[in-house]
Amino acid sequence: MSSSSSSPSAISLPALSGAQLVAAGALLASANFIAVLDTTIANVSVSTISGALGASSSQGTYVITSYAVAEAITVPLTGWLAKRFGMVRVFVVSMILFGLFSALCGLANSLGMLIAFRILQGLAGGPLMPLSQTLLLQIFPKDKAPAAIGLWAMTTLIAPIAGPILGGVLCDEYSWPYIFLINVPVAILCGCLGWKMLKRFESRLERPPIDKIGLLMMVVWVAALQLMLDEGKEKDWFASTEIVTLAVIAAIGFCAFLIWELTERHPVVDLRVFRHRGFSASVVTISLAFGAFFGATVLTPLWLQGYMGYSATKAGYLSALSGVLAVIVAPFVGKFGDRFDGRWLVFIGVMWLGSMTLTRSFVTTDMSAFQLGWPLLLQGIGMPLFFVPLTGLALASVLEEEMASAAGLMSFCRTMSGAIATSLVNTGWENSASRYQADLVGLVDRGGEAMHSLMQSGMSLEAARASLAQMVQSQSIMLSTNHMFAIAAVSFLLGAIAVWFVPKPTRVADISAAH
Repeated sequence: MSSSSSSPSAISLPALSGAQLVAAGALLASANFIAVLDTTIANVSVSTISGALGASSSQGTYVITSYAVAEAITVPLTGWLAKRFGMVRVFVVSMILFGLFSALCGLANSLGMLIAFRILQGLAGGPLMPLSQTLLLQIFPKDKAPAAIGLWAMTTLIAPIAGPILGGVLCDEYSWPYIFLINVPVAILCGCLGWKMLKRFESRLERPPIDKIGLLMMVVWVAALQLMLDEGKEKDWFASTEIVTLAVIAAIGFCAFLIWELTERHPVVDLRVFRHRGFSASVVTISLAFGAFFGATVLTPLWLQGYMGYSATKAGYLSALSGVLAVIVAPFVGKFGDRFDGRWLVFIGVMWLGSMTLTRSFVTTDMSAFQLGWPLLLQGIGMPLFFVPLTGLALASVLEEEMASAAGLMSFCRTMSGAIATSLVNTGWENSASRYQADLVGLVDRGGEAMHSLMQSGMSLEAARASLAQMVQSQSIMLSTNHMFAIAAVSFLLGAIAVWFVPKPTRVADISAAH
């Protein structure tokens, strides 16, 4: 796949200017915004959605992972779809379908139905991010290409910040379906106006072959792996025949996928780019670091709402602090980052994220919102230092004609790492809490002094026992939360080490050429 796949055989036309450029730029930025927004808007709403649909919180996380996995599957296909049907057509159809499936998510009356529509929403949303970037570069004059990339990057950074806040406010003030229904008017407007404003930039159609077998294998092993991770805790992992079956399907499917893609002439995912050590090390870094970041991001609102007494809105505001400084720092990284060795920027950024996460592994149940929030706020400094230079390092490590394939594969690995981390963190959190609770039960009030004191204060025997049980559960959850943050910090550390396996770059990659 050539690097042109991100802008497939685009017809050369004069760029837009004036009010047209502003309107088209706002339209494409909005499309990217809502696609990224939906990766985090449900994070603080999991507890509310689970309760409303009669499911557990662990089952509710499927609402997050189903979207992420579906999106990961379609991102590598964007280049092929754009060549086959035209990038403007694919963008417009994806936008309309995204709005339709968002509406259906809001109308779902069971968790199974919601997850099915979230999968379809993710499949529709996958092409929106790369195509919005590609089309921004098409409509902006060449001398304003950095402004186009800046607009795209800013919406990518702002959307995850807005997601938890918007999700919390909508859940508290209205009801959970509105976190999906708000997409509908934006999607319809962007879809209809998008065709009218952008059809002149439609790309020439080609008929590239599709690797149907490779695509089928990818869907099978990715779906089997995610189902295994999501269902494992509920079914006692490998004590369940279903989990063993899913694990075997995922393992065999993955091995078959590797063999097929490495030998196929037109692979759906070009795995040959992993022969470049710099690209492989960059993917390891982004998988470990983004997985740790996303897992901790999902865990935070679950813990705050479930055990710290926070509303969805307050949990959303606190979770969103991590993006505030990221938005401020990002323009400086983009402007001055090429003056430094990218490996040092990534190392500093990932280590900073790890140190802030490690700080969060010492929290207690009586901490104030300020004490819980300042590490999240400072954490944002490391996000642009990690993400922006790492993309450049990865793409500078591959051949020019491999850049689009490499970018698509990197996006796939990043998205999958977030989905897998969500499942692992959710399982590890609850299992660890059970172990801590078993340990604490044997240590609390051995002499009966606390029980006697509670009864002396006027409590009945049952009320005193319930009070002690609640205290034990609260502390076991707190210890488990700290344990998961510590593991995330270790993952950041490993990611920071991995970046030093990237050779010193000899050229600067044009990341605008990749999706």
